[in-house]
Amino acid sequence: MGRFPNIAASKAKTGAQKAKVYSSYAKEIYQVAKQGGTDPNGNLSLRHLIEKAKKEQVPQEVIKRAIDKVNSGVDESYTSVRYEGFASGGATVMVDCLTDNVNRTVSLVRNAFTKSKGKMGVSGCVAHMYEHLSVVIVKDMSEDEAMEALLMNEVNAKEIEESDNNVSIYGDPADLYKIKDAILSSKPDAEFLVDEVTYLPNEMVTLGGEDKENFEKLLTMLDDVEDVQKVYHNVEI
Repeated sequence: MGRFPNIAASKAKTGAQKAKVYSSYAKEIYQVAKQGGTDPNGNLSLRHLIEKAKKEQVPQEVIKRAIDKVNSGVDESYTSVRYEGFASGGATVMVDCLTDNVNRTVSLVRNAFTKSKGKMGVSGCVAHMYEHLSVVIVKDMSEDEAMEALLMNEVNAKEIEESDNNVSIYGDPADLYKIKDAILSSKPDAEFLVDEVTYLPNEMVTLGGEDKENFEKLLTMLDDVEDVQKVYHNVEI
């Protein structure tokens, strides 16, 4: 699947993992609704976030509860923070968090790095090794079909790859929905395996032995931190 390793692979989520997904979306939906309004028709960021949440099977009641909190005047404050560092074996890791207590979050994230024999670094120490991109992967579509759809709608793409009857389109972060709309104009029933803005590493690494075990421990510990929204890394899995 090109530079987006294992992105289309589906894994069964445990109850705890589902609960964290629901909680993460609830916080993000609340924050976006608080900043831009609770009407999805007038707040495109909220509309797209709700669509994404539904795609990940977040219950409607979780989404509604988060929006109702804004409408009822509940005042919560979340801060977006990013931590960067190196895992055992030199792998690079970026951790995006949404938190109401930065001191708590940084302590938990640092503990995950330390206990897995990694090391947190300063801001920017890892980010320059990644590209900030929108990624759209369309099922059962050829590279030529995708190219034609983009050209017809005057949408630019940085890179297009075809693999296993699917096509991967990489573009500027701001062009995610332009790319999706272009594909839908050509193929209204298009199925998007991936449609998100993300960070892709410029180079991948392979870990083995103890380094691999420590890296897996790091991911597990970070997954247990409720404030962690997304983890980016350059390890081939």
